[in-house]
Amino acid sequence: MSEDGVGRAVVPIPALADPERLRSLAETRLGSAPDEAFDRFARLVGDLLDVPVALVSLVTADRQFFPGATGLPEPWAGRRETPLSHSFCQHVVDVEVPMVLPDARLYPRVRRNLAIEDLGVVAYAGMPLTDLDGRVLGSLCAIDSKPRAWTGEQLRTLADLAAACSSELRLRIAVEGAEQARRRAEEAHDRLAMLAGLSELLGGTLDMATAVDRLGQAMVPLLADWCLITLVDPAGRPRTVSGMHRDPALAADLDRFTGLLSTGLGPDSIIRSVLRTGRPVMRGTAALADVEQGTTRPELAPLADRLGFGSHLTVPITAAPDRVVGAVTLVNGPSRRAFDESDLRTALDIGHRAGQAVGNSRLYGEQRHVAEVLQHSMLPTLPVVPGVELAARYLPAADRVEVGGDWYDAFVQPDGELIAAIGDVAGHDIEAAATMGQLRNLVRGDAYGRDDRVDELMTHLDRAIQGLPVPTVASAVLARVRPAAPGLRLSWCNAGHPPPLLLPTEGPVQVLDGTRGPLLGLARPPRRTRRELTLAPGDTLLLHTDGLIERRDRPIDEGQAALVEQLADGVSLPLPVLCDRLVAAAHRREDDVALLALRAR
Repeated sequence: MSEDGVGRAVVPIPALADPERLRSLAETRLGSAPDEAFDRFARLVGDLLDVPVALVSLVTADRQFFPGATGLPEPWAGRRETPLSHSFCQHVVDVEVPMVLPDARLYPRVRRNLAIEDLGVVAYAGMPLTDLDGRVLGSLCAIDSKPRAWTGEQLRTLADLAAACSSELRLRIAVEGAEQARRRAEEAHDRLAMLAGLSELLGGTLDMATAVDRLGQAMVPLLADWCLITLVDPAGRPRTVSGMHRDPALAADLDRFTGLLSTGLGPDSIIRSVLRTGRPVMRGTAALADVEQGTTRPELAPLADRLGFGSHLTVPITAAPDRVVGAVTLVNGPSRRAFDESDLRTALDIGHRAGQAVGNSRLYGEQRHVAEVLQHSMLPTLPVVPGVELAARYLPAADRVEVGGDWYDAFVQPDGELIAAIGDVAGHDIEAAATMGQLRNLVRGDAYGRDDRVDELMTHLDRAIQGLPVPTVASAVLARVRPAAPGLRLSWCNAGHPPPLLLPTEGPVQVLDGTRGPLLGLARPPRRTRRELTLAPGDTLLLHTDGLIERRDRPIDEGQAALVEQLADGVSLPLPVLCDRLVAAAHRREDDVALLALRAR
């Protein structure tokens, strides 16, 4: 029980809050704005019954509004609505039959209604306005400010007009229903299209963060106003929470929400329940209490309110065999329809498909870690050599397991000379890496302790590859570096590899083309040749693999020219900074990248 504006007890009418009635009322899409069709009904009532006030009154759970009205005094004429404290029509909804009052002041049911005092309602005749199922949405009413004996003819006329007015309401509801059906059909089509492409979308990457981002973009706004994606660690504990919102202006609030939620899930939270049991939870009508009872962070409830919290649905992300690896939470604001069984089925399908992607990403992550350890174990620690500064970098191909056939090496001979090498074995997998390891060891075993010229060392390497045999075709540059005061003397041999680049302290960058011999590993090893030059103090030599210059969308010569341009001021940079700049510029690499730089001191 509540009170009206002057402290009088008001008994609530249950019929006003009937969800089905309110749904029909909403489907008329009418409000307190004037509507010409219903204004016409009000004018007809006023003219035919000769009354000063006539209303098409529709009643919600807490107010009445007038899409059709004539004769209302101000301020009510401008507002076109009143609270229920000023409503006779609510009683028509309650009794579901016409209500005819010659003098309202004599009837206990309404004699204390504020419409008598504020609107001048004395005589009242109201006919029910109904939807197709007979639910009373309001009334078409005639009002006089003085007592009046309503005639049978007047009431028949009012009833006929109410029937016609009800037909107009039903038409509005039917049109809205047809529009809703069309929207639902389009939504179902879009959902099927989304589900059909979801596996491919998620399977297009093996990176977990990218997969989660794509999943959020696929679901919002098609399925929900915003979503949360929670992933668990191997022990089943919530590890990360990501989110997506249809309104970019709320991105900061969502980031704050997910950040707090990742560490603030309480033991009674719905997400923890779904992660623990693997059973979905749906709330067609949600309250902020769902957030408050599920978290240890008081800030989350007001954040959820700002983000929009009208209904929510949480389903498990399952990987075979029925292992829960996370949860998807869909949330709609109060202005969007509540989730239903169709949404639940769609969300469960998404959870299953997402589980496959998460499982693949985790397997990839494990393989990536193993490959990274393997690759780094094969890359040498650069030696410290008097008169020479060395720096090197290795990057795998983008979005691929960190292992491949590119390699570099540098080691010191017993006499103090430096051997430097770089090479590229065909392939981008563990087999290529294993072959690369064999080849690097062959280079070391072939060159260490020998003072042969580099072209002779390369010829020995050809024979070793054929004779052992090592099943590969590879490119390589092998260089010998000797002190030659005041600088270094360099000799090198190229077996089908991109040429070295010289960054002199004076003058432009030079591409040391020379003689680029055939690849290593050919059936009939060719005769190898060498070239020599002197590095003055400060000069830099750069050895690199083709991943640094090769792109699918341009010739390799253009890539070589772009690299030369990028190195224009490289001689002035510290060697590690120069290497970092080169690998940063190769962020869209389609091949592995290895580079080895040496500078004469």
